[in-house]
Amino acid sequence: MVEEKGKSIGFEGLEAYGRATKLRREIYDLVKSFPKDEKYRLSDQLIRSTRKCPAQMVEGYGRFHYQENIQFCRIARGSLAESIDHLNVALECAYIEKEMHNKFVAEITTISKLLNGYIAYLNSRKTSS
Repeated sequence: MVEEKGKSIGFEGLEAYGRATKLRREIYDLVKSFPKDEKYRLSDQLIRSTRKCPAQMVEGYGRFHYQENIQFCRIARGSLAESIDHLNVALECAYIEKEMHNKFVAEITTISKLLNGYIAYLNSRKTSS
């Protein structure tokens, strides 16, 4: 369980989780504009990588052991990095403009930082228990 201002919250109360689910929805809308021949290639990869992040956070949360939760958060962070690479490809292929690319990369960077904070929190809880 995560504590915020003295009260316990579930994974849905984590800012990183909320922002990751918002990113997932925005990417789903974005890839609708990609060429049809990318449906089972870049579009699918980008959707999968952004879906993996919140899913990994939830799976880690459900493990109830700090070290396992930390490992799943690290995997989630890796999925975010993968998403940046897929966005780089979309930019290279001119499927998105630089401004949109920068917006998504900035959000992914923020989510990664939030995940790093959550990992630090879990590490501190692990060592204090």
